[in-house]
Amino acid sequence: MAAEEGAMSPTRMLAEGHLRVATGGGAPADGGIAVRHLPHHHPVKKDGVGGKTEQDNHEDVDSLPSQELKKLSNGNNKVPGTLDDYKRLVVPIVDEYFSTGDVELAASELRGLGSNQFQHYFVKKLISMAMDRHDKEKEMASVLLSSLYADLLSSYIISEGFMMLLESVEDLTVDIPDAVDVLAIFIARAVVDEILPPVFLARARALLPEFSKGIQVLQVVEKSYLSAPHHAELVERKWGGSTYFTVEEAKKRIQGILREYIESGDIDEAFRCIRELSLPFFHHEVVKRALTFGMENMSSQPLILKLLKEAAAGCLISSNQISKGFSRLAESVDDLSLDIPSAKDLFDKLVSTAISEGWLDASFSKSAASEEEMQDTIAEKVKRFKEESGHIIHEYFLSDDVPELIRSLEELSAPEYNPIFLKKLITLAMDRKNREKEMASVLLSSLSLELFSTEDIIKGFIMLLQSAEDTALDIVDAPSELALFLARAVIDEVLIPLNLDEISSKLRPSSSGNQTVQMARALLSARHSGERILRCWGGGTGWAVEDAKDKITKLLEEYNTGGDLAEACRCIRDLGMPFFNHEVVKKALVMAMEKQNDASILALLQECFGEGLITINQMTKGFSRVKEGLDDLVLDIPNAQEKFGGYVELATERGWLLPTFASIP
Repeated sequence: MAAEEGAMSPTRMLAEGHLRVATGGGAPADGGIAVRHLPHHHPVKKDGVGGKTEQDNHEDVDSLPSQELKKLSNGNNKVPGTLDDYKRLVVPIVDEYFSTGDVELAASELRGLGSNQFQHYFVKKLISMAMDRHDKEKEMASVLLSSLYADLLSSYIISEGFMMLLESVEDLTVDIPDAVDVLAIFIARAVVDEILPPVFLARARALLPEFSKGIQVLQVVEKSYLSAPHHAELVERKWGGSTYFTVEEAKKRIQGILREYIESGDIDEAFRCIRELSLPFFHHEVVKRALTFGMENMSSQPLILKLLKEAAAGCLISSNQISKGFSRLAESVDDLSLDIPSAKDLFDKLVSTAISEGWLDASFSKSAASEEEMQDTIAEKVKRFKEESGHIIHEYFLSDDVPELIRSLEELSAPEYNPIFLKKLITLAMDRKNREKEMASVLLSSLSLELFSTEDIIKGFIMLLQSAEDTALDIVDAPSELALFLARAVIDEVLIPLNLDEISSKLRPSSSGNQTVQMARALLSARHSGERILRCWGGGTGWAVEDAKDKITKLLEEYNTGGDLAEACRCIRDLGMPFFNHEVVKKALVMAMEKQNDASILALLQECFGEGLITINQMTKGFSRVKEGLDDLVLDIPNAQEKFGGYVELATERGWLLPTFASIP
């Protein structure tokens, strides 16, 4: 995909007010002001939100003649009744827009299609087609989205479109190798242009598979673009952008106009300055900034309300732009509360006044309440889950009843919050005694077998490590404790060593969390690391490691005496320590060497392996531990090396060992 170097502004506002996106480089024509991302100026009724997401197969669509599309927009043809019809008609609209740069024509044709329930597909198709073109088309696509925002495309529809793109990144990379980075820029640009709320990133992350390319896109957005110094300017200039009149400059001019109006009270002069901006579809910024001034300085509120009321009555500011300005302020009212404690009450009064005076649509209060209610519902659900999880974990620490905890967790019916539960479990355990820490590790091992996916566990540890610095304020040795939990999870086969690399990649290089991962790696690389890590808190559900070893020794001796395979297997199962079964393997092999009862012991191992009681990982670990200690064993059992070689040969034939065993020194 060729990149277009040094692209000039793709937008320009002509003096007569006709907005057209330039299809080639150059300065604005006819003395107009080039403005990036500002919408077309056809006042239209705000449409409803879209329907459910459907995946696009990226099929080739034959272009329709422009005349046919014009008939559609004039109502002389049927609007698309199905998604397939909509797909067939959207592609030529996008192609024609890329050729002509005419925002108004594209908006008119899209409006003529109707089918609001499919509009999220238009967002997806516009971006996916631009991704495979030059920087000029990418910039044009971002401009068009901003132009259509509020009048034709709601924030919800745009979010749905980007969500579909995130779900399709794997397919997009087949034809567009740098799809991850390109889509990341589009999302960052949408956030900077304020057509996509920043919370979209968190919501999308919760819905995407942990290691999908969609997650990679979100990481690039946050780390490479939105967290960079001067990120807004960086993103705006990525594909050339406007070299004349940026959004930030427009905001500064609006702020200056409003300040001058508040000082002078000259409403006619204020209207003249707003008109001279020639930014009719950026008037929502005028509304938002004016309302903010009114909340910050109560004495200016009458002037502000008068300005907005008369601007709406005189059609200087459209009803859509009024609503959009209120909506944007509603989204940031929580942040405003930090500086203006009564911000929410003040905003509610402004909404009530505007509705009662007839210059704000009455439906605004309902939609705002609905959005706020949805966010409150999610927040309340998370809060309730954390509280319930705390009760369940405290009960577990008292009862040591793993099955009961699993039943209680299943009753919460919130698997999407499994990482939150893991974080809560380990955080509570770190602030308690070794018994609870050991119980937490044992529980994690059980949950990984029955309820939690590897992705849940990885995400939970990432959450823990990202907040490690805060945790250390309350728990001084939190980093070392977390390192032990991580290392123990690897020893217990809850995680594999490679997962530590995945976890580390999600953390800042110099962060406390990343240092904790390095500590865990160091613990695991030490000689006899498995045994040492298992001993750190005592093995099993509250038992000390030595107690667990004694039980294993006794059950093996009883088996050696009685030869009851079924009873021996039952005793191993009753230990309830599947992650410690490598100790059973180790002690069994050493006993076979010492007592010269190879056949009986190997029969027990075969039975345990056949039943799935001892996994191939635990079997390999047990053999590895014996291999590590052969030099010491030879002092007491002269033929230990020869015996062990025979056991390894038999185990390899029967498939007990992983292929990696041969490479263990």
